[in-house]
Amino acid sequence: MGIDVLKANSPLHIKTIADIARVVWREHYIPIIGENQVAYMLKMFQSQKAIEKQIVDGYGYYLLYEKVEPIGYFSVKKEKEALFLSKFYILEHKRGKGIGRFALDFIEDLAKQYELKNIRLTVNINNSNTISAYTKMGFKKARPIVIDIGNGFVMDDFEMIFCL
Repeated sequence: MGIDVLKANSPLHIKTIADIARVVWREHYIPIIGENQVAYMLKMFQSQKAIEKQIVDGYGYYLLYEKVEPIGYFSVKKEKEALFLSKFYILEHKRGKGIGRFALDFIEDLAKQYELKNIRLTVNINNSNTISAYTKMGFKKARPIVIDIGNGFVMDDFEMIFCL
């Protein structure tokens, strides 16, 4: 397929992830949650500073490359019983080409290395295209989750589980 996965371990990698996040989040989430919440969430969760803190807190960030072009990223954290897939984004012009499946295979291998039996994620309840994509990859809806993220905003999500 010609896709490479690189664990983010430098300020340049983190800047690249934050740059991809700004593009993907603005194009994808503004119609779902609005511009103000997207701006807030980018600052709180996907700025360089926020990503650096998450890495210190145990999250692994990985860049997806096609040749030398960064085309997406994902973030995971080992939990007691599952691998939490915190972020999973691919640039729009690269979607639908099997890259998501390729990345999920890599994530499955990570979960198996940790001897975990599940991968879990959360996805906005109104993000129907992404829910459909996760369902096609084998994830099942587990429960709704509503989390207050501050500044008057909430994340209104479904938790989805993938059993290994």
